Amino acid sequence: MFLPNIPTSEEVIDKAFRRAKKAAARVRTSKIHRQQKSKRIEEVRVQTACQVIKDTFEEILEKTPHVEELPMFYQDYIDVAVGVDDLKKSLGALNWANGVLEKLQNQYTFKIRRSPPENASQVRRAAFGRISSVVKRISDELDFLNYAKQKLRNVPTVDTDATTAVIAGFPNVGKSTLLRQITNAEPEVADYPFTTKGIQIGHFELRWQKYQIIDTPGLLDRPVQEMNQIELNAMVALEHLADLILFIFDPSQTSGFPVENQINLYWEIKKIFRNTPVRSIFNKMDLADDEENIKYIEQHIDTSDKPLMVAASEGSGISEIIKILEEFNRENKINRGE
Repeated sequence: MFLPNIPTSEEVIDKAFRRAKKAAARVRTSKIHRQQKSKRIEEVRVQTACQVIKDTFEEILEKTPHVEELPMFYQDYIDVAVGVDDLKKSLGALNWANGVLEKLQNQYTFKIRRSPPENASQVRRAAFGRISSVVKRISDELDFLNYAKQKLRNVPTVDTDATTAVIAGFPNVGKSTLLRQITNAEPEVADYPFTTKGIQIGHFELRWQKYQIIDTPGLLDRPVQEMNQIELNAMVALEHLADLILFIFDPSQTSGFPVENQINLYWEIKKIFRNTPVRSIFNKMDLADDEENIKYIEQHIDTSDKPLMVAASEGSGISEIIKILEEFNRENKINRGE
């Protein structure tokens, strides 16, 4: 989601008054009777200033997507990142300002026309004071919209037509490495927790079917209400995008998280997303020296969820994952009667 450029209140006022001054300069060179020219100059300054501000705000409103018309993934992502209600409130403030400016434009244009020529500049100065006051009154809302623009500039673009698998699991279990091996994506990978700071998306195509693999930030086994923003972004991806969840276990525990905690998170994901199939993948099998860890996980997960053993860093087991995705897509089509 891309928001347009959001100026500060000072920038809006400065732009409006500069344009108004230029418009007035053009009137000064026109062939109007001197008595009427002074009033016309001030009238044009008020009209131009108001119109410039209204056009600026209207452009922001027109170029900002209507949240309620976006897919639910984007609606929830925006809510997690900046708050949908706060965004709507700030956009509503621009609508309010435009309504007030329209009234001020009409009011002070009328006053200038009715005033003696020698009083026209005084009326215009009063109008400029009121105009500035209106814009400054929504200064916080403009600042918030600029903040929202920065926070939402990297919202991922998702393909709603593709079969989508979301990779979930603790930090540093190899999710980003797995994504890079399966698809053409190039996420940044580092050997410490919370390496994936945003949702990463990769794509591939097989037998004319598009597949989308999403790497979520690492999740911790704690209640949703206690999760931080990075974790909440991951939950949004899981809830609205996943046709299939690939849950990554690290039996080697080199990620720094005991297998017991990983199992707890697995069941939490299964409980929250009960309508989404989950496939277990045991990663870092090249480092998993303790057979007991592997057996322990197998004994404490869904018995119908047969785990796939891979070593993503070496590319081992990747072709089997792709086969699983292809089989899942084929079964899905059969179930949908396609």
